Amino acid sequence: MTGKLSRRDRIKKGIRKRLSGSSERPRLSVYRSNKGIYAQIIDDVTGKTIVSASSLSKDFAAKGTKSEQSVAVGKAVAAKAVAAGIKDVVFDRNGYLYHGRVKSLAEGAREGGLNF
Repeated sequence: MTGKLSRRDRIKKGIRKRLSGSSERPRLSVYRSNKGIYAQIIDDVTGKTIVSASSLSKDFAAKGTKSEQSVAVGKAVAAKAVAAGIKDVVFDRNGYLYHGRVKSLAEGAREGGLNF
């Protein structure tokens, strides 16, 4: 692999070396594609996804720009997490820059009640 993907993979490996989600403080992982944005809350000890939300899911009908959809996905994942009894998470930007849609999702999750 060359270019952006290999750069993101290298950054991602460095982040994941330092960062891990536990049952007390799971990991909020973000994936960003050209069409949508996805968020998962993961317990790395058991390897299970606790909560997930996506801008492309059928129950999600947000319109607007991609950044506005990212804020809505952040709020949705935060609402599901609070319902599951999760308040504190570790934010995993997954090799992406903390800017634009990733930042919007994080701010939406904070507005929804998550601490990180």
